[in-house]
Amino acid sequence: MRPGRAMLSMPTLWVVLVANFLALGLIWTYVLRSYPNFEAARYWTAAALCVAIGAGIGMLRMVVPPLIPLMTGAMFLVVGSGLTAMGVERFYGRPASWRFNIALAIATFAALSYFVLVDPSTSMRIFVYSVAQPIPVALVLPLLFSPDTRSNNPGARLAGVVAVLIIAVNVVRGAASLFDIGGVASMVDFNQVQAALVLLLVFLSMAWNFGFMLMAIDRLRGEVANLALFDELTGVANRRMLLRRLPEACAVSRRTGEPFVLLAIDLDSFKAINDGHGHVIGDECLRLFTRTVQSRLRPDDLLARSGGDEFCAVLPATTLREGAMIARRIVEACRAQLTPEQGLPVRLTASIGVAQWTPQVAMEPDRLIAAADQALYAAKNEGRNRYAVHQPPPPPAIELRLTA
Repeated sequence: MRPGRAMLSMPTLWVVLVANFLALGLIWTYVLRSYPNFEAARYWTAAALCVAIGAGIGMLRMVVPPLIPLMTGAMFLVVGSGLTAMGVERFYGRPASWRFNIALAIATFAALSYFVLVDPSTSMRIFVYSVAQPIPVALVLPLLFSPDTRSNNPGARLAGVVAVLIIAVNVVRGAASLFDIGGVASMVDFNQVQAALVLLLVFLSMAWNFGFMLMAIDRLRGEVANLALFDELTGVANRRMLLRRLPEACAVSRRTGEPFVLLAIDLDSFKAINDGHGHVIGDECLRLFTRTVQSRLRPDDLLARSGGDEFCAVLPATTLREGAMIARRIVEACRAQLTPEQGLPVRLTASIGVAQWTPQVAMEPDRLIAAADQALYAAKNEGRNRYAVHQPPPPPAIELRLTA
């Protein structure tokens, strides 16, 4: 072997491949253990380990007859490519194409067997692999390059660009094998062109996985952000989200003059339920109450849990009369659905205060919340299990002075 070839020898390439993908497999395994519900990580873990196993099997061609290592190792590499693509599909909520990837692996194994056993040809074997390996990569390009993906996830942009480069390098590699560019490759060793292209594919595969890492980080960061804005028990928005949304709604109303309504909702005598039946029953009551309230709200309305048994609902583009009608429907739904006949230990009722944003009532969120609370207290004082409407004070009378 010439000195210039030593750095790109086959043993060196396979060792690099095994080491890199074992490291990737360990990283994805850690991600999977830390976030077991992150389904894409399962496929990316399996893909990295599959490639490492395939490369390890390929290394055996140096010490045993190369027939089995060639075919088996290449099939593992193609399966790894398919698993990677399946991970992308699951990342975007698409069904994973198990049948297609199994069929592709079997077809690759059959083609490689033909060009090893029937018509031995290293060039055609490289060509078959160069065609099969990028097919799963090409199939997920629409997902990685969709408009929403490009604008929202820089990792997807990186993964998409690297995927295109992987396809391009495989095309070049396949063409080089057909036309013996760089010399004839043997079953045990590659020529310098093929070795350089394989090395480039190794680093592109690593970069592709780094893109997936960025995608995962962005997704998990978004989930953590959602956890900070939503109530864990009921699944609705929490006080943090409410205090973020209210100033936005006030700003829109100041700009457009369009009113919106805030409902202050409180479960009646909820403390007695917790004390008499325990917090487990109390938590279930809160979940049932939340579902009942949501069933009477519109898709654009925001329901938030602001305290233990206290909720608020922001109703955009809503007048005071419309808000009162929605409050009435919520009260009636609680009366009808949250009863012992429906499996609850006691009857659950709610009191609601209704306040509408107007420049006279409240230019800022704090004053609007105070107005809704005043209406809620009025509903409580009137006997609970009802709603009350905050009536804004009349505008000041204009005093007319008559001069003699």
